[in-house]
Amino acid sequence: MTAPHILIVDDDPQIRTVLRMALDKAGMKSDEAGDGAEGLSKAQSGRYDLIVLDIGLPQMDGLALCRALRRTDQTPVLFLTARDDEIDRVLGFELGGDDYVSKPFSPRELTARIGAILRRSAGGRTAEEPGLSRGVLVLDTGRHGCAVDGQAVALTAREMKILSHLMTRPDQVMPRPTLTDAVYGAHVHVSDRTLDSHLRNLRAKLAEAGCADAIETVHGVGIRMGPCRGR
Repeated sequence: MTAPHILIVDDDPQIRTVLRMALDKAGMKSDEAGDGAEGLSKAQSGRYDLIVLDIGLPQMDGLALCRALRRTDQTPVLFLTARDDEIDRVLGFELGGDDYVSKPFSPRELTARIGAILRRSAGGRTAEEPGLSRGVLVLDTGRHGCAVDGQAVALTAREMKILSHLMTRPDQVMPRPTLTDAVYGAHVHVSDRTLDSHLRNLRAKLAEAGCADAIETVHGVGIRMGPCRGR
């Protein structure tokens, strides 16, 4: 099995060294970038399985870098920052981030978070297993693929997880706490705003592809799949 290849984008050389050593110990390869411009250039090469991205970067901050990257690329992003502001976290998720770790951090926890994101990105099925479908919407988690009426839709790992969980129970209304635990883990504290950010992004992408009725909110109860009739 090929070792995961991680890009570390942080302007602090000491933090990059700590991360590189932790990733090496966990059996992962890594490259580094010391500012946003260099980070974006390397990230756009398509060589990486995940990007550890500091928000407070010179040249281009991490949020701007993620925004630019998401125009063409869905490589998983784990934000790393000294700030612990919910606005930063929510904005990071809205831009397509997959997780968020505040400094100071435990290298062991961070590599565990990276491993969890990579497992979600790879999907929970083998490639031979059938995909999920509802109306014009088709999901193949094994290949990290999503399509609306044959048109490919690029989703982040977290968006895939949400959609997969809903599509395996298409007629069930999923209470928000249940959906949050299924997507983020039962022992991870995630605010309602974080889930809302991912749902909003997911709905927008599916609507743009022609499936505006994919996800429904049942007020006071939870979330469920819509009919996915398409245009």
